[in-house]
Amino acid sequence: MKQSRISLAGREIRGINISPLIDMVFILLIFFIVAAVFVEEPGVNIERPVASSARKLEKNSILLALTKGEEVFYGGDSIGFEGVRPLIKRLLRIREMPVILQVDQDSEGSALVRVIEEVRLAGGTISVATQSNE
Repeated sequence: MKQSRISLAGREIRGINISPLIDMVFILLIFFIVAAVFVEEPGVNIERPVASSARKLEKNSILLALTKGEEVFYGGDSIGFEGVRPLIKRLLRIREMPVILQVDQDSEGSALVRVIEEVRLAGGTISVATQSNE
């Protein structure tokens, strides 16, 4: 096998330097990871009520879930009613996003009102997720 040789100003270079290519690949990888949209699910299964006025909301939002046992979940962890306000304040400092609350159809109305109040006291806007009856 014959190896290619290139001579530049009296120096001999063997092969091709691919280190800039590797750097470029890592830069693109980091860019796509940072630019990707990550949607965090609340982590529990909720039986949402059906509503004829249901509409799609934006993907970049804070998803909370209220179970029929009156537990509040975010990202698979139970945060309780006390954890709603600090969580929403912290996330809204990072980026302005709406809060979407998934409520189990068998949960108590007083628990729903309590979560809505905590979100509003934290400065967030809240919507309740339902199923479309179509």
